[in-house]
Amino acid sequence: MHTDNITLPEKKKRTFLPEDVTIRDWETIKPYFDDLLNRDINSVDKLKTWFEDRSELEAVLSEDLAWRYIKMTCDTTDENLQKSFEDFVTNIQPNIEPVADKLNNKALESPYLKEIEDEGYPIMVRELEKDAKIYREENIPLNVQLQTESKKYGNITGAMMVEIEGKEMTLPQAGNLLESTDRAKREEAYRKIQSRRSQDKEKLDELFNKLISLRTQVAKNTGFENYRDYMFTAMGRFDYKPEDCFAFHESVAEEITPILNDLAKKRKDALKVDALRPWDKSVDITGKPPLKPFEGGEALINKSIKVFSKIDPYLGECLSVMKAMGHLDLESRKGKAPGGYNYPLSEINVPFIFMNATSNMRDMVTLMHEGGHAVHSFLSRDLALTNFKHTPSEIAELASMSMELISMDHWDLFFANVEDLKRAKHKHLEQIIETLPWVATIDKFQHWIYENPNHTNEARLKAWNEIFDTFSDNITDWSGLQEQKNYMWQKQLHLYEVPFYYIEYGFAQLGAVAVWKNYKEDPKKGLAGYKNALQLGYTRSIPEIYEAAGIRFDFSKEYIHTLIKFVESEMEKI
Repeated sequence: MHTDNITLPEKKKRTFLPEDVTIRDWETIKPYFDDLLNRDINSVDKLKTWFEDRSELEAVLSEDLAWRYIKMTCDTTDENLQKSFEDFVTNIQPNIEPVADKLNNKALESPYLKEIEDEGYPIMVRELEKDAKIYREENIPLNVQLQTESKKYGNITGAMMVEIEGKEMTLPQAGNLLESTDRAKREEAYRKIQSRRSQDKEKLDELFNKLISLRTQVAKNTGFENYRDYMFTAMGRFDYKPEDCFAFHESVAEEITPILNDLAKKRKDALKVDALRPWDKSVDITGKPPLKPFEGGEALINKSIKVFSKIDPYLGECLSVMKAMGHLDLESRKGKAPGGYNYPLSEINVPFIFMNATSNMRDMVTLMHEGGHAVHSFLSRDLALTNFKHTPSEIAELASMSMELISMDHWDLFFANVEDLKRAKHKHLEQIIETLPWVATIDKFQHWIYENPNHTNEARLKAWNEIFDTFSDNITDWSGLQEQKNYMWQKQLHLYEVPFYYIEYGFAQLGAVAVWKNYKEDPKKGLAGYKNALQLGYTRSIPEIYEAAGIRFDFSKEYIHTLIKFVESEMEKI
């Protein structure tokens, strides 16, 4: 199929399921699971065919669930979309899990498994072994409950609106005012945003407590001491341990937090304020108005396509295909779930990007980020099995964060004014320095939460403040704002929806800086390494994929020091 001279991908022809099958309920797909479960496998070739058929079934199911989730987040006010998603989670998925466990064991018990030498199978097999290890039938209803409960976070926060100067705004829209050069306007926006969040703090506390209780029970049912240890196994963290996370926290506190103090002091002096307040952290320190790289979602995607094409025509084509297929929902609006994501679609292999853009610079960077995820989907789309395409976050976020930095050479397409371009680049590099301490804050907080699952709300606030202060500058004045500081963690949707998915941003940010360093030294070689790594999907270990990109999977103090010094040197060149 062609649209505007673009060849649109089509789904690979099915060989196991009928092309017209519609997933209405469990009974619709049960026969295909029965086939896999009961099939006689008496050769290596038949085992490989079995894996291929299972992969096709998983791709169809994964894509069906993906569209239910995408539609629900695009419009949280439509009860039918909510019910459609919940129907899959409550009535279909619980039936899949016990059969999936039986299929895992069937594969693991096959005498022919060790004879398959194809790349990717060893990684997949260790995932199957891990899934078999943690499966417990009594956790099925708990996981259903967890999925439905965690989605309440989006409903609560998606409904948050504020009125400023007679105009109703979403919180992301109101957040743009924090870049205003009018300090009174910044303070008004900050206080109204925080006041609106505060209205639901008890509701969000109650939801979080319920999630902690359910998650802890899942861990205990599986024989783990706590949910953190359970999740390290469940997430397939074969290549690092909690102790490595603690080392990362320590390295960030020693190497980067002092830089935050320097940046904050510089900001305070430049703004000529007696006290640096939270609403002073986003405004341009030279007094210039907020950067506005685009106007509306159409301009955002069109300019992004040009940026990607300048790096490599193939990358631009990836975004063009998504645009032509309607796989983009970029602009913020009432009733839309918060945040942004790139959702892989396992059968068509053209992902969907969801955002809440309001025409600010952060939105531009977000599309560079999600576009990196999208490129990853395209580069790994031809891998043989669905499992090979589903990468752990340490690899997925390397793809996205590297694209933020690689794309900087072409940000002139968003900023025609040279001074604006310099401001944008400097601001982004400064935000990288700020990102690593925030990642350490959220990750350390999660370790504390699940090591102490029976904590009170008061103990949680105390722990939060101690951890927050460890990774924050000591210049910002929080006087009179203790409640706002107490509940900052509630804005982090990962804590509610995807627990323990956050340290990956830190590891990947370090990797992305290393990829960018290679790219700056040799663009052709650096880009080739980046693409080579992404093409591997998840057919090799995390360290091996980082090595394919020409970088190290390393979060030691010495490595962080080297990379941050490189970032600082690039900031000085601007």
